[in-house]
Amino acid sequence: MTDLKPPVAPLVGTPAVSVRLTVLKKRADFVRAAGARRCGTPGIHLQARKRAEGEGQGIRVGYTCSKKVGNAVARNRAKRRLREVARLVLPKLGRDGWDYVLVGRKTTTATLPFQTLVTDLERALRKVHG
Repeated sequence: MTDLKPPVAPLVGTPAVSVRLTVLKKRADFVRAAGARRCGTPGIHLQARKRAEGEGQGIRVGYTCSKKVGNAVARNRAKRRLREVARLVLPKLGRDGWDYVLVGRKTTTATLPFQTLVTDLERALRKVHG
């Protein structure tokens, strides 16, 4: 019997720097980010906010997908993809002392090619910080 393994997709990239991303969990953090800088791309809507002095250091990130994205399966798939994109991109382009909220887009976040999502987040971060 042969040992058949499924083909493994090549990694898009690994974070160059070991930066820990803290996950936003409180609604107040999401609301504050919603009132700050925003940038939309075809696959991701990014909300970014520079925290005030004394609010802590590091990069914090939150993920949200409304029911417009689809049923629970589609929303969970979109959030998994957003988490992976953030893990790859934010350590390189994110800034210390900032909160980021990645919002899934209707049908596109779950279906776009992964590399397109990576490019969308990179473009959105450059625009927000530029």
